[in-house]
Amino acid sequence: RRSGQYTMNHDHSKKIPDGASFDRSGSQDSLDELSMDDYWKELENIHETRGNNHEEQVALVVKEPDEGELEEEWLKEAGLSNLFGESSGDSLESMVFLSTLTRTQKAAVEKRVETVTQTMRKRNKQHQIPDVRDIFRLQNDSKGKVCDGSEPSTVRTSENKNETHGGTKGPKFSLGTDEQKSLLEDVPSSDTDINLEISFAEQAANLKDSSVGKMYKGGGGDTLLPNFRLPKDKTGTTKIGDLAPQDMKKVYSLALIELTALYDILGTEFKQQKAVKIKTKDSGLFGVPLSLLLEQDQKKVPGTKIPLIFQKLIAQIEETTLETEGLLRIPGVATRVKGLCQELEAKFYEGTFNWENVKQHDAASLLKLFIRELPQPLLTVEYLKAFQDVQNLPTRKQQLQALNLLVILLPEAILLLFQVLLEFLQRVIDHRDKNKMTLKNVAMVMAPNLFTFHGFGSKTIEQSEFVMAAGTANVMRFMIQYQKLLWTIPKFIVNQVRKQNTESQKKEKKDKAMKKLLKKMAYDREKHEKQEKTPND
Repeated sequence: RRSGQYTMNHDHSKKIPDGASFDRSGSQDSLDELSMDDYWKELENIHETRGNNHEEQVALVVKEPDEGELEEEWLKEAGLSNLFGESSGDSLESMVFLSTLTRTQKAAVEKRVETVTQTMRKRNKQHQIPDVRDIFRLQNDSKGKVCDGSEPSTVRTSENKNETHGGTKGPKFSLGTDEQKSLLEDVPSSDTDINLEISFAEQAANLKDSSVGKMYKGGGGDTLLPNFRLPKDKTGTTKIGDLAPQDMKKVYSLALIELTALYDILGTEFKQQKAVKIKTKDSGLFGVPLSLLLEQDQKKVPGTKIPLIFQKLIAQIEETTLETEGLLRIPGVATRVKGLCQELEAKFYEGTFNWENVKQHDAASLLKLFIRELPQPLLTVEYLKAFQDVQNLPTRKQQLQALNLLVILLPEAILLLFQVLLEFLQRVIDHRDKNKMTLKNVAMVMAPNLFTFHGFGSKTIEQSEFVMAAGTANVMRFMIQYQKLLWTIPKFIVNQVRKQNTESQKKEKKDKAMKKLLKKMAYDREKHEKQEKTPND
């Protein structure tokens, strides 16, 4: 079945440039026949490798969620599970968190709470179900400003919930105060400046009816990718590894809410997928869960954060020279790659494997094989579809903003591996004059390795792979080109975390003062009682 499917893809490759087999609109640039041919050839190579490596490959089951389940899961992921269900209540921590949200973020939370609430009512749950309006009442009654400088929003009630922001009657997502509006007006008008101070969803809402930001919708070739940059910030930029784990947890929640709000505003569905657990190998190098692989490595080299085999394969490729023509594109010999794979499994940790016999193209094939054979896709089951859907967003700037938020959502181990991979791919591209591997070529070759996942079975590949080939290659191109921007935590999210910490500290201070007062009162009462017993004293 697989064989037929891949042959079909390759046979069609010659027809693609003339036909309309995939949508060329939006960000899907016109990619020349040679580039697309690279993509289909890579798919064929992948298939050949799998054909020679027929050890049990278990399909990963992606669970279809029940009604409301997706939204429940989303609220849990965002750290807001106490807004519904048996645990619902006025958790002060959640109230502090909600008070820092922007209008569009609040609207995203409200939308999901409303769906869960309606689902629970249908299920006739016995516990108390909060009204979505009550959840935000605390912030709406307060006269304080939310973190982006805007006044807290009045959320939609159930009577007007069907009037979307796209219509004339829906709430306008303006930024509220004159100060904040002027901040938006003062932002450099250059379409290549990435503004990190204002919520991406708020920017999208303000630009929705404007033509600003749509200059870079089409076009192809490396040179036509806009030179996006971050304007200099006196306070510096915050990178993903800069914050403490407890703050990163808050960043994760805010990034998830912000990404959802951005997709809501732009009319793109954001759905996290959930994988049913499957049996995986419990030792070895290829096809082993990343967490388990790192555990094995840390026994050998304490503190290892990037799998040793991955590091060694990159070093082996670079040791020869990055100027080799067709590097990453030309595959190793399939039977030899299979033999090396088995030999590595047996000898790598013993230190008896002879690396001198490994040819450069074979090492490159092994590197790609390592990525493909992970039990779950490198970009995770949860977010792989969201990464693919980035291509459907209207402007390149919004695509980059969405990728920035998606990268923040990746688990730390995956994030570090992905960063090392992108940096390596950039080094390959830096030698394009000699190796003939331009940004576009490298993206074409690497996209199938990241975006087609063996565990999803052939149905997904048949239906979406052919259609989405150019789109996923463009997402890959974006991630390589703008990788330095991807590791940056937007300033508006950092500010929201700071505000949450300040509010929590105030609460802590109040609690301490209250405890001190109660302690003093108890001590005074005790002293008074003693004095009553011994009046002479």
